[in-house]
This record gives sequence, structure tokens and C-alpha cells, in this order.
Amino acid sequence: MADIHATARPRSSAARICTILGFVFAVIAVFFLPPLFGLAGLILGIVGAVLGDKPLGWYAAGASVIGAILGMVIGAALMNS
Repeated sequence: MADIHATARPRSSAARICTILGFVFAVIAVFFLPPLFGLAGLILGIVGAVLGDKPLGWYAAGASVIGAILGMVIGAALMNS
């Protein structure tokens, strides 16, 4: 039999949807309202990871933070030029 840990949650479709939306919001955060979409992507990535989409959920959360920071840097550069 397979060794399944009692604390591990099986991945659900809701977890995958949250993870995908986290990545989408990370990309949107680069171009439009970085703090809002970056925070939304961070939350969705964490929710996806907690619901069972382990590595990709955490990657979506990290990508959202990076997207928000990158979007703010690009916005600041455009405002100063």
C-alpha cells in the first residue's frame, strides 16, 4: 500500500484553481495595481498550498510577492521619467 501521511490533504480542484489564480494575479500585479493583485495572489497561493497543492501553491505565493515588488519598481521608474 502507499504510504499516505494522516496529516497530508489530498489535492482538490479548488486548491488547483486557487493556485492558478495566484499565478494569474502575480502576472497582473506586474502591470496593474501591484499591491492589490500581489496581495490577492499571495493569499490565493497560500490557500492553494494549505488545501493540498503543496509546491505550486507556495510558488504562486512567492511569484505574487515578486510580481508586486516588480510592478511597484516599474511604476516608480515610470513616474520618475
